Amino acid sequence: MKKFMDDNFLLDTEVAQKLYHEYSKKMPIIDYHCHISPKEIAEDRMFSNITQLWLGGDHYKWRLIRSNGVCEDEITGNAPDRVKFQHFAEALEKCIGNPMYHWTHLELQRYFDYHGVLNGETAEEVWNLCNEKLKDPSMSVRNLIKKSNVAFIGTTDDPVDSLEWHKKIAEDNTFDVTVAPSFRPDKAVNIDKVGFCEYLKTLGEVVGYELKTVADVKKALTERIIFFKNAGCRASDHGLDFVPYVIGSEKQVNAILKKALNGKIVTSEEAEMYKTEIVLHCAREYAKNDIVMQLHYNALRNPNDKMFDRLGPDTGFDVINSVFCGEKICSFLNHLEREDNLPKTVLYSLNPADNAMLGTILGAFQGVTAKGKMQHGSAWWFNDHKEGMTSQLTSLANLSVLGNFIGMLTDSRSFLSYTRHEYFRRILCSLLGKWVENGEYPNDEASLKKIVEGISYYNAKEYFGLK
Repeated sequence: MKKFMDDNFLLDTEVAQKLYHEYSKKMPIIDYHCHISPKEIAEDRMFSNITQLWLGGDHYKWRLIRSNGVCEDEITGNAPDRVKFQHFAEALEKCIGNPMYHWTHLELQRYFDYHGVLNGETAEEVWNLCNEKLKDPSMSVRNLIKKSNVAFIGTTDDPVDSLEWHKKIAEDNTFDVTVAPSFRPDKAVNIDKVGFCEYLKTLGEVVGYELKTVADVKKALTERIIFFKNAGCRASDHGLDFVPYVIGSEKQVNAILKKALNGKIVTSEEAEMYKTEIVLHCAREYAKNDIVMQLHYNALRNPNDKMFDRLGPDTGFDVINSVFCGEKICSFLNHLEREDNLPKTVLYSLNPADNAMLGTILGAFQGVTAKGKMQHGSAWWFNDHKEGMTSQLTSLANLSVLGNFIGMLTDSRSFLSYTRHEYFRRILCSLLGKWVENGEYPNDEASLKKIVEGISYYNAKEYFGLK
């Protein structure tokens, strides 16, 4: 029987162990998509206890605790932090097979030097150990980032953001990790969502003119894209229900916008026509400014009205959707390709059934501007577990060029989530090691080193134009 999560955790072969320990493990981390706070980085926040650090905004953990029958007040409410931590520990013990079990113990090992097991009985011991260590200045946000060997962080930011915290970080020569904003214009795209009109008013106030027409919206977004670019932006991100593609005339799209601004409900086809126009415009601007376009889709958000009304979005109630939009994705990309305006693009579907489809779409739109210009994004959200990552990597290898893959991201709000990169790298090395041990790829150390180091670090560094 293997020891629980030892140095060779998930590394089943000698080849896998060599690839991980000698090559992948040493590579810096490029976390090109996450949701951590640039303000907390700028201020170098310290955390009072492990609940603040672990449970403060992590809806992955909240879902598990809810599944253990705990009342919401003792998860996201006003209950004492020690109570919330106890509930998490008691739920975690039952989470065999869930990646959270592995992530949690990797974090305890790497940041707190705790190699035991967290459960209801050990919760007090772990609580005291972690809280004592969190008093040390070495556990500040910036030091956690440095300790994790992070070279680059891409946060997720709204077009109306002043980016003041990014500016402060960039001007601080005591911190050498690049923290760049990523352009997330969802609120300007989602004409059919609550708050759209209010958001356009806010965007208009930021750019200094009222947004009455589609041309106004496009102009405003272009100005903000350039503003983000000047602040170091390397990537955009769109959270879409599905990738839209319904083309309309300028007159039609303006009429749709006017309808929405007048407080009337737009139809689903009208909404899609407007979204298509706006996202295509953004894509053209990304191409001009060498900004990577990330398209995340197939999440069904906020299906629980009662809990949405109580807690709002991004609190752990979203689910995988099953919208098939392969033809629309191709039409959308083809529209840009015909214009020579297709930017470097990363495609993510929350539904793993789309893996093969996305893998084949890549090959239809690759280009000479970058190796692997079109990317199948890493296993995301509900798929960033061992089987999900292995399936995504295998599908990508089957249908494209795995050696050009830009690798893992945290997609997280926690400063301890960098162990997800370790988890991914171990799974990657395990998969490659099995293929080599099985005679499916030669035991060519130079080639394997290049592949592993590329996927772990160098490919993303080149793709996002990092120095």
